[in-house]
Amino acid sequence: MPQSEQITPHVQNGVDTGTGPARPGVDAVLARMRALDAVLPPGDGVAVFNRVYLAVTEEVDRRIDTGRFPDADAAVTLDVRFAERYLDAVDPVCDDGRPPACWRPLLQFRRHPGVRPLQFALAGVNAHIGHDLALAVVDACRGLGCEPADLEDEFDRVGDLLGSLEERVREELMPGPDLLQIADPLTHLLGSWSLERARDATWTAARALWALRRLPDVAEEFTQRLDTAVGFAGRMMLTPLPGLVRCAPAR
Repeated sequence: MPQSEQITPHVQNGVDTGTGPARPGVDAVLARMRALDAVLPPGDGVAVFNRVYLAVTEEVDRRIDTGRFPDADAAVTLDVRFAERYLDAVDPVCDDGRPPACWRPLLQFRRHPGVRPLQFALAGVNAHIGHDLALAVVDACRGLGCEPADLEDEFDRVGDLLGSLEERVREELMPGPDLLQIADPLTHLLGSWSLERARDATWTAARALWALRRLPDVAEEFTQRLDTAVGFAGRMMLTPLPGLVRCAPAR
C-alpha cells in the first residue's frame, strides 16, 4: 500500500470520515507485543527490540491510567497509532505486503550471528522513532481532528519515555568491561546516532507531512524519502562486526 494511503486510511479532503473500524486501545497493542514475545526466539533481532518496546509501552499505559497525561484520549490515540505501525511492519500475521524500508534491515539481519543485541534494539528504535512516530502524529491528528501543535505535550511525554528506553537498551545490552576493547567498533558505530536528534527531526517531519496533507503526491514523495533515509541509517547500525560472540539475552 502506498505510504500516503497509510497516512490517511479514512480521510477525504483532509477530514476524518470515521468510516473505518474502531481503533483498539493500549491493551490490544500490548497483547500483540506479548504474543510476539511468546513465539519469537530470544536472540531474534525483532524479539530483542520487542522486549524493550513492550516494557516502555507498559509504562506508558501505567502513566495514562494514573493520570500522568493531562489529555488521556490524545495520549492513547498517539500511543496506539504509533505501536500499530511497528506491529503491522513486523508481525507476520498482519503481513499484507512489503514492510516499510525503515524496518527491512532489521527483518533481513534479525538472525545474523555478527550483529549484537544492542544493534538490533537501537535499529528498532531508529526505525520506530525516525519513521513511525512522524506518521503516527499525522494519524492521530486526523483521528482527533486537531493540529500537531495540540499533540506536542503528548509527543514530548512519549519522547521522554523513549529516552528511558534508549538508556535501558544501552544498560542491559551493552557489552561488559571485559569486552570493551573488542566492542570499540560497536561503540563507534552506534555513538553516531542520537535519540534526541531523531526526535527533533521526527517532530519536524510530522509538521511537514501535516502541512502537505492536501498535496498527496508531494506528501507521498516526502514520506518515501523519509522511509528510505531512516532505513539507510538502520542498515548502517546493523553492520555485522566479525569477532563478536553474540549471546542470546536472557528472557
